[in-house]
Amino acid sequence: MSKSFDDLLKQVADCPKKTVAVACAHDDAVLEAVKAAKERGIADAILVGDESKIRTIAQVLKMHLNDYKIIDVADPIEAARTAVKLVHDGEADMYMKGLIDTKSFLKSVLDKEVGLRTDKTLSHVCVFEIKGIDHLLFLSDVAFVPYPNLETKANIIRNTVEIAHACGIECPKVAPLAAVEVVNPKMPCTVDADELTKMNENGEIEGCIVDGPLSLDLAIEPQAAFHKGTTNRKIVGDADVLLFPDIHAGNITYKALVHTAECKNGNILTGTKAPVILTSRSDEFEVKVNSIALAAIVAEKLK
Repeated sequence: MSKSFDDLLKQVADCPKKTVAVACAHDDAVLEAVKAAKERGIADAILVGDESKIRTIAQVLKMHLNDYKIIDVADPIEAARTAVKLVHDGEADMYMKGLIDTKSFLKSVLDKEVGLRTDKTLSHVCVFEIKGIDHLLFLSDVAFVPYPNLETKANIIRNTVEIAHACGIECPKVAPLAAVEVVNPKMPCTVDADELTKMNENGEIEGCIVDGPLSLDLAIEPQAAFHKGTTNRKIVGDADVLLFPDIHAGNITYKALVHTAECKNGNILTGTKAPVILTSRSDEFEVKVNSIALAAIVAEKLK
């Protein structure tokens, strides 16, 4: 079971090397991450975009482009379509966003002819290694689904559990979060959390243990569970997956961790035929590298 990003990198090393197709690869931050991923043995890359700009950036980065396949497509929409088709056709294992707006990138993901759409809900999974917590935490959804209803929350759990399984966690503990740990009809997210727990008990959500509603402290801090007298719960401060009630709670938590805690993280978009790496330009370099590593592990599992 992977408990850190070092463990994940060891897991990557045990897999056949994967290839990432980068849409609009003429982006300095993305190329730097791709270069590092190749140097660390995480993944190879196919660079799709404006070749002259790619070469200019690579020269600054001292990146040896003889080691990469480059497909020269200047138009961003066509570049994205070309890159995603490589993954669709099995010539690459994962798909990464470069210098293209998110809307156009996602449109290529959902392209009916060459994209990566499935009948699953698309959702975002962020994996955190946080100092003081002895295992990886899987956060969802912090960036993609704004206001999930009960059915969507169940699908987000299924997507996230699949990622946790890929990372070696056989039966992840899932905590649907709320401000309180009891059901309150005036707080709809607590009602949803209770229903998700019942769905898990009834076998409608498999491969995990769901226990909600739970407040964040009870989900991740065993001492809080002891002090609040909730040690009879299925989750006693040892949750693997944190399911947020909406994007606001998730995104605020994500940014609070990134900017105040000593942590590492990586993230991918799931519910697709292959992993999709959708990082922000504001994400640090290591986040992009970690995201490529996470995608490589999931790509191996999806095989």
